[in-house]
Amino acid sequence: MGIGGSILLIVVGAILTFGLDDTDLGPFNLDTIGWIFQLAGLFGLLLTLYFWNTRRRTVVRQVPPPPPAGGTMIPPSADEVIERRRTY
Repeated sequence: MGIGGSILLIVVGAILTFGLDDTDLGPFNLDTIGWIFQLAGLFGLLLTLYFWNTRRRTVVRQVPPPPPAGGTMIPPSADEVIERRRTY
């Protein structure tokens, strides 16, 4: 549902519950329908916030390629910056 849909349900439910004078629409009671909308919106909002806070955050780390097999190469330290430039 999302935050927008949840807030929309809460607002429509509050209008149906508190904003209307005539609370009966045939066999339906608009106060009850408004309370149901508000509770569904609140439940959806809490569920959305719960899943937003528990989602995993992925950290991507680049692993340098292994050194060539033929020679011995000293791996650079974490503080070194290797720069290769081509001049034309």
